Amino acid sequence: MSYQQQQTVPAGSAVPLWAPYYGAPIGEAARRFFKKYATFTGRASRSEYWWWTLIAAVVSIVLNIIMSVAGSAGATVSDSGTMVPGPGAIVGVILLVIWGLAVIVPSLALVVRRLHDANFSGWMILIGLVPFLGGLALLIFMFLPPKPEGQRFDVPA
Repeated sequence: MSYQQQQTVPAGSAVPLWAPYYGAPIGEAARRFFKKYATFTGRASRSEYWWWTLIAAVVSIVLNIIMSVAGSAGATVSDSGTMVPGPGAIVGVILLVIWGLAVIVPSLALVVRRLHDANFSGWMILIGLVPFLGGLALLIFMFLPPKPEGQRFDVPA
C-alpha cells in the first residue's frame, strides 16, 4: 500500500482543512484553495494542486478570449502599420489584472504546501526565480509523489 492510499475518508465526513486531501475532486480542491487563502503551513496533495492549476488555466484562457474579442471591436491600424486594439480591450485587461491579484497569494501558498507534501522546504519556491530552469524544476517538484516525512509540516488544528 502506498502512502497516498492510506488516507480514507468515512462517508459523511470531510478531510480536515489542515491535512492534504488525496484524490480531491475538482470542486473540493477549489474550495480548499480559497479557504486556505494565505496558509503557507501544512501540505497539499497533487490532486489539490493540479485541479486548481486546471481551473486557473481555463479562467485565464477565457479572460484572454474576452480581452481579444473586446479589443478587436473598434480596432484600428496606425500610420506605422501596427494594430491598435479597440477600447474594449481595457475591460479584458482590467479583468485579467483583478484575477491575477486575487489568486497570486493563494497560488504561492498552494505551491509551498505542495512542496511540503513532497518533503521540501517552502523556500524552494524561490528556485522559480532562476530563468527557465527554475520553473522547470518547480514543475518537476509538483509531479513528485507525497512522502511520509512531509508530515513534519502539518499543523493540526
